[in-house]
Amino acid sequence: MISTVVWGTGNVGRAAIRAVEAHPSLELAAVLVHSPGKVGRDAGELAGLESQLGVAATDDVDAVLAAGPGAVVYAASGDIRPDEALADVVRAVGAGAVVVTPALYPLYERRGAPAEFRDPVLAAVASGGGSLFVSGVDPGWGNDVLPLLVSGLGSTVDAIRCQEIFDYSTYDQEDSVRHLIGMGHPMEYEPLMLAPSVPTMVWGGQIRLMARALGAELDEIRETLERRALDATVATRTMGEFAAGTQGAVRFEVRGIVGGEPRIVIEHITRIHPSCAPDWPAPPDGGDGAHRVIVEGRPRIEVTVEATDEGENRSAGGNATAAGRLVNAIDWLVEHEPGLYDALDVPLRPAAGRLGRKQP
Repeated sequence: MISTVVWGTGNVGRAAIRAVEAHPSLELAAVLVHSPGKVGRDAGELAGLESQLGVAATDDVDAVLAAGPGAVVYAASGDIRPDEALADVVRAVGAGAVVVTPALYPLYERRGAPAEFRDPVLAAVASGGGSLFVSGVDPGWGNDVLPLLVSGLGSTVDAIRCQEIFDYSTYDQEDSVRHLIGMGHPMEYEPLMLAPSVPTMVWGGQIRLMARALGAELDEIRETLERRALDATVATRTMGEFAAGTQGAVRFEVRGIVGGEPRIVIEHITRIHPSCAPDWPAPPDGGDGAHRVIVEGRPRIEVTVEATDEGENRSAGGNATAAGRLVNAIDWLVEHEPGLYDALDVPLRPAAGRLGRKQP
């Protein structure tokens, strides 16, 4: 059994605890939390399970890493604290652990990763013998392993489009939704996530991963952006009101240009309410969210993934698939040499030993 730590118990961390508990090769050794109110609480309670797991949450990072865990699922946010997240991850890798995380966007694709992120990790690998794999859903499997798998079903491929289409009123992370993405702010507000070059920083690695796997040479990566205002004030269950005239929908593309044409495209269509930008694409079933891959070619192939968790919530379902991709990679990483890995290195494998297995 691989002793495994889950660091953070937010949207991804809750799902990570459940995924570790369900995995036949992993043993939950510790849960690290930041909030004093979570210290001492049982991991099963924090994960929303029906029974306790016998692991009490702690904020003592030194003690947890000194115990020499085999793996760490780093589920703390890196959106608004990338330097702190990098320092935490480097610390865990330097302690000899296999670390998996969705938090460090620049490291989703290892070859093109900026030196200021890559070099500290490689130094920690060399000194401590740990490993790092960064992935998720989008960026993550929704624009690396899934589109590449689907592309192999055709005889010719003209272009690949990966879409995330979501109603963000279901997303329980208000700071990111309002301030990073700009929902509810005046239209003159410039959200950090939509600033020029930032989408490429976040999703450009996925474009490079797909191009590398397809044997295509990128000319460049371009961005497009559209924003729409709300016609009327809307109320959300998790984040309160969003006023009429403020940003209510965003649509952007990160385009990989090959031979002068956009051949590899990652598109996001995000709303705070379905009434905003109704002419933009929506999930096929009219639900709250979906991830879609469209392969233009012969034949034309379209695949839509709709995941639900925590009370049929699509955002929670997406978070659970991100956690699953990461947690299910741990035993593979433990068996391989220390290093920095990306999605083209780490296979997506069947859930062996888990068919019909129930959680507490």
